[in-house]
Amino acid sequence: MDNTPLLSTPSNGRGEGPEGGKHAPTSNPVREFGVESRRLWKLAGPAICTALCQYSLGALTQTFAGLVGEIELAAVSVENSVIAGLAFGVMLGMGSALETLCGQAFGAGKLRMLGVYMQRSWVILLTTACLLVPIYVFSPPILVLIGETAEISAAAGKFALWMIPQLFAYALNFPIQKFLQAQQKVTVMLWISVGVLVFHGVFSWLFILKLGYGLIGAAVMLNLSWWLIVSCQLGYIFITKSDGAWSGFSWLAFADLWGFVKLSLASAVMLCLEFWYLMILIVITGRLPNPLIPVDAISICMNINGWDAMIAIGFNAAISVRVSNELGAGNARRARFSVWVVSITSVSIGVLCSIVVYATRDYFPYLFTTSEAVAKETTKLALLLGITVLLNSLQPVLSGVAVGAGWQSIVAYINIGCYYIVGLPAGIVLGFVFKFGAVGIWSGMIGGICLQTLILIILTSLTNWSKEAEQAESRVRRWGGTAGEQ
Repeated sequence: MDNTPLLSTPSNGRGEGPEGGKHAPTSNPVREFGVESRRLWKLAGPAICTALCQYSLGALTQTFAGLVGEIELAAVSVENSVIAGLAFGVMLGMGSALETLCGQAFGAGKLRMLGVYMQRSWVILLTTACLLVPIYVFSPPILVLIGETAEISAAAGKFALWMIPQLFAYALNFPIQKFLQAQQKVTVMLWISVGVLVFHGVFSWLFILKLGYGLIGAAVMLNLSWWLIVSCQLGYIFITKSDGAWSGFSWLAFADLWGFVKLSLASAVMLCLEFWYLMILIVITGRLPNPLIPVDAISICMNINGWDAMIAIGFNAAISVRVSNELGAGNARRARFSVWVVSITSVSIGVLCSIVVYATRDYFPYLFTTSEAVAKETTKLALLLGITVLLNSLQPVLSGVAVGAGWQSIVAYINIGCYYIVGLPAGIVLGFVFKFGAVGIWSGMIGGICLQTLILIILTSLTNWSKEAEQAESRVRRWGGTAGEQ
């Protein structure tokens, strides 16, 4: 099946490139690297900016809440990081199943299947949202159970009740985003996210501070902003028909749901295990003797790592789209070439970011704290932060490759073994038994990331891409139903 030259141009199943024009093959590796880089940046650039804008919605709300009072700041912070963070991870993970299915269907030229896939994902995620509602309702005792004070738990629990609409916005938003990403319509999402962020900033200031609505105003604006994103994206899809990918609501949305559930659950497990891994670092560090300084220091490092992760998320989305599109089109060697290009690009950026972190280790802590003790502890952790930033430049890319190819179940098992059987116990032993404190905890967990990244490198290197293209064709045919016929 794989007779495509390594440096040939991909097809979308109609003898055209993803952007519709025909391209002549080239035998110049340097030129082709540049061509592929432009394709990747065309996807990754808007995806990075979109992730930053949507990440900033919660950050802005948290900032305004902090100007109201300490308990309001704690309530929003805890709800965002624990309750909404849990829901975000589950919803994003389950929605990521569409990166495989929509991307491969688009590459195969079966456009009308994308709309059916999105509707199936809506059914599954809306059902999951209903199952997650009790976590919001009973969040105060849950937060007390994991160590939060009664006062903060009560305030965060009240805020969580107001934030239930956001949960259902997540359920619609992530399938929509994967639907649009698969068609490389990332610029649309970017402009919507930028517009909503401006709206959110202005009206959050008005409702929370100027009109004095406090936490209720924060909840209303955060819910409204997420639903505005969903509404604008849906409006774009319904009006434009997304070049034929949307042909209206269909009863096929309820067909073969079990196959979708299995892939969605595997995607959720895979992503959540990664998403929560470094969050656990702060929880474990809080169990150290005199934990205030190390917890503050690690929180600063995780804040920087979170912003840097937005770059990785963009490349994750880009390579997932490229791999799924090319496999769906039967271009196995082009999929492999895309993996090489994005890996080299992402690692180069990771090296640069690591150098910046280490070079500014004596200065950046003071952007977040006035405490000399916290600043010194943060400086001491800067080397580990630099290593984490470097690893996180490649690891999400390889995870994106896995999603694009449909390896979610395999990677979920790899993550369990590397993160929670190796990395987490190693961190606990180094931190508590050998008394290395926060440095030991973080070092052990970095070991888990290193092992997982190494295994994914080996898995990707040994992949038979021709076989993956055949499996993509089989998947498109098996789950397409009558919607796949052109």
